[in-house]
Amino acid sequence: MKQIYLDNAATTSVRPEVVEEMIKVLRADFGNPSSTYSVGRHSKALIENARKSIAKQFNVSSSEIVFTSCGTEGNNWIIRSAVRDLGVKRIITTKIEHHCTLYSIQQMAKEYGTEIQYVNILPNSEIDYNQLEELLKEDVPTLVSLMHVNNEVGTILDLKRVADLCIANKALFHTDTVQSVGKVEIPLDEIPVDFIVASAHKFHGPKGAGFVFIRKKNVLKALIVGGEQEKGLRAGTEAPHQVVGMAKALELSYEHLNEERKAITELRDYCKAKLEENFPGIKINGNGSTFYNVLNILLPFTPEKAAMILFSLDMKGIAVSRGSACQSGSQKPSHVLAEFLNEEDIKKPSLRVSFGHENTKEEIDFLIDVLKEV
Repeated sequence: MKQIYLDNAATTSVRPEVVEEMIKVLRADFGNPSSTYSVGRHSKALIENARKSIAKQFNVSSSEIVFTSCGTEGNNWIIRSAVRDLGVKRIITTKIEHHCTLYSIQQMAKEYGTEIQYVNILPNSEIDYNQLEELLKEDVPTLVSLMHVNNEVGTILDLKRVADLCIANKALFHTDTVQSVGKVEIPLDEIPVDFIVASAHKFHGPKGAGFVFIRKKNVLKALIVGGEQEKGLRAGTEAPHQVVGMAKALELSYEHLNEERKAITELRDYCKAKLEENFPGIKINGNGSTFYNVLNILLPFTPEKAAMILFSLDMKGIAVSRGSACQSGSQKPSHVLAEFLNEEDIKKPSLRVSFGHENTKEEIDFLIDVLKEV
């Protein structure tokens, strides 16, 4: 049975060129990057070249890129450091953030008494920008933490608008860009964001590798102590093959961005048209102009059928999800959808279909056929 993978917002396949690059490093460059002899120095050079390659994609200095293991680690570190190291007394966020952000912020309230203010989500799934502007007028040391592309419905934040508001009101701006890095241009020399976060497995790189961008003016304390790796900010022996693989994946993602974005957008639109044609009453969750690779659909199915949808699709070899992969085992309604759907719609089944450059129209046709059988 052929596997049809339509959950690219959860993770992506690793590009063959990335696998080859990582294998080459694993075979030839086993030296400890902290060692002073040539084998170690060569491994260190690979890491620093990867750092420069990543920084180049965002028009920033390589010294502003710090390697981590994943997006969750990066979000936790930035939020905690903003409170602990940078004097933040208030965090402005929303209730539709990824749980690693939501829970990190709640932890700061418990440990430090940090004030939390939530920006309202409008019925079209966008934030209330006017409310954000009013909140920022209060004279409190503030971190604004808002994700760039929502991982469940694909709602896009206007980064420049929020960044300019933060600059005008002397607030720090952290944005979770895990879903957007590698899939859209983020020129950080033009958009004055303080912190972004990335995870390689979202842009066809290896799992277990990520990075954060920390603008130079923000001096954070160490995430992990014990050694001088990552400028003393994250101790522990580096994994050159992971870092090199991540840099290669990001380079290829931006190299092929225009052609792949066009193809994926066409595929998403085709899927949307086919769903609307075959299922009268279907709704698209979000504002209608969500990110090009995500489609969150509200199906006109009964609750009895809803429980069988993912199982039925999986039995046919189709991988989709109800929302965030991190919450896939939960029976609770999506915390994202709960913020803007009405009580009646939140009880109905919603599916997240997310596309990649490897998907085809034939796969979409098969998905429609299987849904019709349900």
